[in-house]
Amino acid sequence: MLESPDPDSLRAINDVSVDEYPRFAPIDVEYDQPELDDVAAATEAEIAAFDPLSDLEPAAEVGITAGSRGIHDMPTILRATVETLQARGFEPFIFPGMGSHGGATAAGQREMLASLGITEETMGCEIRSSMAVEPVSTTTDGRTVYAASDALAADAVLLVNRVKPHTDFAGDIESGLCKMAVVGLGKQRGAETMHKSALARSYEAAITERAGILFEETPVVGGVAMLENARDRAAHVEAIAVDDILDREPELQVRAKELLPMLPVDDLDILIVDEIGKNVSGTGMDTNVVGRMRMIGEDDPVTPEYRRIYVRSITEESHGNGIGVGLADVVRQAAVEGIDPTDMYVNALTGGEPSRVHLPLVAPSDELALELLVAATGVKDLSDLRVARIRNTMAVDEALVSAPVAEELANEPNVTVGDLRPLSFDGETLVSLDRERSRTAADD
Repeated sequence: MLESPDPDSLRAINDVSVDEYPRFAPIDVEYDQPELDDVAAATEAEIAAFDPLSDLEPAAEVGITAGSRGIHDMPTILRATVETLQARGFEPFIFPGMGSHGGATAAGQREMLASLGITEETMGCEIRSSMAVEPVSTTTDGRTVYAASDALAADAVLLVNRVKPHTDFAGDIESGLCKMAVVGLGKQRGAETMHKSALARSYEAAITERAGILFEETPVVGGVAMLENARDRAAHVEAIAVDDILDREPELQVRAKELLPMLPVDDLDILIVDEIGKNVSGTGMDTNVVGRMRMIGEDDPVTPEYRRIYVRSITEESHGNGIGVGLADVVRQAAVEGIDPTDMYVNALTGGEPSRVHLPLVAPSDELALELLVAATGVKDLSDLRVARIRNTMAVDEALVSAPVAEELANEPNVTVGDLRPLSFDGETLVSLDRERSRTAADD
């Protein structure tokens, strides 16, 4: 068991006072926000008119994939898909499509779906959770392609997923229906072999080839793709026939990148992330947002450049999977104490990048964490520190920024900057971001 570092010994390396920190201001960022007025109705319309289902016999079983991400409108999309399929006379069921997540166990994946609001009661259909797979083909590099037994036993399969920039690589096809086919249908075995191939070749090549094979060798008839706006709300829902997925997904990816919310500042000394988690990103925090890929064979993004990153906690929905701590420079002790190394290591090794679970410096408190971070920035005058604090990488439209950053953003048309105030602590713990943002000048 890792012992908590001695605070006094750590403080001795740096002569820092909280009073020397710059003042901070809350900011609100307005992004491009197209949004569906009625997500369920939009989904129902797509499924009701989806021609590839027309050839199925009455009472045909249709499997629907459900991933592990905390996507706000995904339960609504899944429920609408189920209800529309039932109205067309089919018997839908949902099955987890999440690779090794949930500890790579059937029970763990069912539990993960439940934590996202996806249960038999809320969906109105059976949920089948199994890790059983069968080999269906071999790739050009001689690796086996796997498909879930539940999917192979169905009369038809619909892939349901969000299309967005991937956290492991950049390309025309990243995270979306193709990845859901390869990792979702492939379960832990399929995800593992894909990642190994990707490390030897490239992620896009590995995913694209496997997706094409699975589209041919399994009952996949198509998918339902969704795009999110910066507020994590559905901006677009579209049913796509299986023969069109490889052509249509790159077009959706272009729009998804335009909608990806980023902090309005590319240059920081310190980024404070209140929480990371599997319900936030497959890597705990979105690598595109923090500017760190840490994936063998892939370059880090040129921007943004955040020199030091501090992680304060891991979400409950992650069930102890702390993947993403390895992207940080400092992590709070309380976050480390909640980590389940087995789940985390399985996820990291299946994904092919163990560095993302490497343990960074551990700080017993927020106050000491900031002292350590300051020591590692090289900034001479602490009033010049460029700092931003966010809740997580899915919530960057509201943040707290230090005075130098606030001054730069004051004239940005899509950014509203609040009053500057001293950074607040409750003992040695930063006050909650909500409390910090809602403070008035009278509170100081």
